Amino acid sequence: MNDATLVVAFWGLAIMTLVSGLMVAVVRDLVHAVLFLILSFIGVAGMYITLSADFVAVVQILIYAGAISVLMLFAILLTPRSARDNSTVSFAAPLSALAGLVGAVIIFVILKTDWPTKYDNDRFTSTAREIGNALLDPFVLPFEVASVLLVIAMVGAIMLVRPSDGQPEGLPLEPPVSIGRSGEDA
Repeated sequence: MNDATLVVAFWGLAIMTLVSGLMVAVVRDLVHAVLFLILSFIGVAGMYITLSADFVAVVQILIYAGAISVLMLFAILLTPRSARDNSTVSFAAPLSALAGLVGAVIIFVILKTDWPTKYDNDRFTSTAREIGNALLDPFVLPFEVASVLLVIAMVGAIMLVRPSDGQPEGLPLEPPVSIGRSGEDA
């Protein structure tokens, strides 16, 4: 693809991401909000592809558009029906004004900053290879520490949900209450 096509694709994906992110906050139904969030995640992954960050785009699709979104949908669908819509808030106008002000400041900073650009060989040939080399050469110790911490967190989560030593597995924590006439067992 030539540079003009990449620029048009980037700005199209950026607009799609911003509009779907805005729709997450605007729609009333939480299921629709999660669907717009998935569209926003896919737009971010598309922007990564236009920036030649293919590995990050694949991770974005797998982790955010896949796992996190499915987790959110399950959480919404497994809660009672009454909690599925966004309720109105009385302070929406001040928060919208504040968000608009923050957005205007961000746009002003983006437009007024002299960003350094590099035009010669500014694209990676393979981001996956570069990330793998970075994880195995200079960043091997932080990578291993993070993996040990994740294993410790997983073992801790398993220990929290295990039944106590005196409680056999598969049985309820408390015996069921028998319902019968006075003095008789059912």
